Amino acid sequence: MTPLDILDAPACDPLEDIARSLLVEIGEDPERDGLRDTPARFARWWREFSSYEPGRVDTLFSLEAEGQTVVVSGIDVWSLCEHHLLPFSCSIAIAYRPKGDVLGLSKFARVAHRHAHRLQVQERLVQDIAAEVRAITRSEDVAVMGRGEHLCMTMRGIRTPAVMTSLAFSGVFGEHGPERQELMTTLLGSR
Repeated sequence: MTPLDILDAPACDPLEDIARSLLVEIGEDPERDGLRDTPARFARWWREFSSYEPGRVDTLFSLEAEGQTVVVSGIDVWSLCEHHLLPFSCSIAIAYRPKGDVLGLSKFARVAHRHAHRLQVQERLVQDIAAEVRAITRSEDVAVMGRGEHLCMTMRGIRTPAVMTSLAFSGVFGEHGPERQELMTTLLGSR
């Protein structure tokens, strides 16, 4: 290899070096056939996951829907536990009461994915989603429920699968009244 070849060679992603070091530390040979391309795949995945771009999330449609509760459920996302860097899967349900315009259906999933594609804890994930839906829709009446299984519990420590539920309520859903009761019946009945 000549000095010019070295200058023209693509720079190695530092995440590839981290993956190689990890493989060596756990007793693997990063040069063996099955692992030779693993550091590059590891680096690409981390870059892809952390640079997720959801596209437009603020598409509103004119529709008189005052007094209605809109619930979008079954939004499945993956995130990474910020304490162990292990994945957790979470099924998200988002409810809101429109104040005139309604949010485009796909935008709920885009918002959920935007907040899931970073190091997270489930409690903050549902709070962040609720805050963004409130900001976009200009409705204080927002609720988000997340039900997740965390591999940091399933694969390590106690090694027992469990489902954690986190709720974020604001506006009429934050009050103990008929709207909240109706929402809880809907959310718990749609599992």
